[in-house]
Amino acid sequence: MIGAILLLSGAFTVVYGSWRGYVAARSALMPFVGEGDETRTLVEAAQPVHARARVRLAVRNAGLAMIWLGLAMYGLYLATVGLVETA
Repeated sequence: MIGAILLLSGAFTVVYGSWRGYVAARSALMPFVGEGDETRTLVEAAQPVHARARVRLAVRNAGLAMIWLGLAMYGLYLATVGLVETA
């Protein structure tokens, strides 16, 4: 019984964590795809790299993607333990 619960919760965590990681990684790349407003681009070009809003947003979303994918890896661990318990 415990093995089945671990397997199901691990599978759910893998699917949900992978999906949220994909969404966060996609959001991290979106600010760099388009050129954006010309005035804003010129203003941001005068700032240091670490102070630019697009860079900060991309770094934050990339960090979130890594956290979600780490959670998905934990789900793989749970599913593996669940498989061992049921066998």
